[in-house]
Amino acid sequence: MAETGRERLWESVHAERARLADDLSGLRAEQWAAPSLCGRWTVEEVVAHLTATASVGRLRWLRSIAGARFDPDVHNRRRLEEYRGATPADTLDRFRDVIRSTVAPTRDTAAWLGEVVVHGQDIRHPLGLETTPESDAVTEVARFFAVRDFTVDSRKAAAGLRLEADDGPFAVGSGPVVRGGTLALTMAMAGRSAYCDDLTGDGVATLRSRCPTG
Repeated sequence: MAETGRERLWESVHAERARLADDLSGLRAEQWAAPSLCGRWTVEEVVAHLTATASVGRLRWLRSIAGARFDPDVHNRRRLEEYRGATPADTLDRFRDVIRSTVAPTRDTAAWLGEVVVHGQDIRHPLGLETTPESDAVTEVARFFAVRDFTVDSRKAAAGLRLEADDGPFAVGSGPVVRGGTLALTMAMAGRSAYCDDLTGDGVATLRSRCPTG
């Protein structure tokens, strides 16, 4: 990807982090402890994970994953605990500190945009928060997810299906059709079965069956 393209993606990362931080500033104590769509993690734990992602560069990531015996769950848990604050307010302050960070384990900037887009919705969806990411940012993530497995098995989820956005230009693949908003398609490719409820077409059942949270 051209450097100008990478810079544009980083600007989207920063914008989505800032948008999420604004949403988080209004949460009540019980909302910080609420379950997210991300496995067993609470809202506060997801925020701490996002801070860790924006704080750990390649060399430190390699040392951390090796120290976790190449178990990403162990690695993620250790880094999450490192960047979680003593209180939710402290956790939010730490997240705000990395809004403009360009630190990442790899140069796959679209993947790190995907981190904040997906985890932002992991938080917002169960809390009923109506903020959504910018459509251009979501389209970039959808295109990346459709062709590459990275932090999620998104390419495998989309294999053999025709995904068509009804609110933007994203369309990919061939096979039974799955149609809906770009955000819903992206979240479903990321394994969030709750978003399959917003999709239509003959391929929805197949996509839902590929969601680990289904």
